[in-house]
Amino acid sequence: MPAPPTRHGISVVLPAFNEQDNIATAVMAATTVGTTLFADHEVIVVDDGSSDRTAELVRTMARADPAIVLVQHDRNRGYGEALRSGFRAATKDLIFFTDADNQFDMWELERFVPWIDTASVVAGYRVNREDTFVRRLNARGWNLLVRSLFCVPVRDIDCAFKLFRREVFDVIDLESVGAMVNTELMVKVGRSGVGIVEIGVRHLPRRAGVARGAHPRVIARALREVVSLYRQLHDAGVEDTPGIYTTPPERRRRTALR
Repeated sequence: MPAPPTRHGISVVLPAFNEQDNIATAVMAATTVGTTLFADHEVIVVDDGSSDRTAELVRTMARADPAIVLVQHDRNRGYGEALRSGFRAATKDLIFFTDADNQFDMWELERFVPWIDTASVVAGYRVNREDTFVRRLNARGWNLLVRSLFCVPVRDIDCAFKLFRREVFDVIDLESVGAMVNTELMVKVGRSGVGIVEIGVRHLPRRAGVARGAHPRVIARALREVVSLYRQLHDAGVEDTPGIYTTPPERRRRTALR
C-alpha cells in the first residue's frame, strides 16, 4: 500500500442527531479518506442524544474498527455542544469536522492537505448550496446579521467542512452550544491572528434524514448566543466592526482558492 501523502494524523469529528440513514455512509467515507490520506486517523461520532438507531449503528461499527469512537450525549444538547465534545475527544494533530448528513464529498479533503502546513485553518466555502429556499433565505439573513456585528474572516461562516491544526484550540475557548458555534469559532480564530486558507467545496443534496437548522428553537438559541458573544467581545474591549482585529493585518494570512 502506498504511503499516505501527509505525515499528519487526523481526528474526523462527525456531530450527528437522528442520522441513522446517513451515519454508516458518513463513517465509512471518513474511514476510507483517513486511511488513504493520513498517517493515522480516528473517526469521532458525537451522537447528540438521538432517539433513533444512530448510536447503535456507530457502536456496532466501532466494535469492528477501534479507530471509530462514539461519544454519546444523554440528551440533545445542541450542535455547538456536539462539536465541543468532539474536539475534546480528539487526539490527533489535525482536527477536521463535517456533518453526518453526507452533503459534502469527504474526498475534497485531499485538496486541503497541502495547505495545512502553511495555515492553521483550511476552511471550505460552498460554491453552490443544495438547500431548500427557506434554508437559503435563513442563511442569507444570518450571514447579514453576524457580518454586521462581527469581523468574520471567511466568506461562508457556517460551511461544515473545516480542517484545523490542533493548537488552534489551545488559544480559543468555545462557549456556544447551538448553531452559533461556527460563528464564534471563526470570529475567535480571526481575532487570534492564525493563518486561514479558503477552498471552494461542492454542496450535495440531502438524500436522507431531516435538516433541523431552521427549527424556531434552534434559531432562538442562536440569536441569544449572538447577543452573548457580542457582549463578551465588547466587554473585552475589542471593537467588533469589520476590519478590526486584535493583531496587525500583516500577521493574518488568508488565501482564497477557487
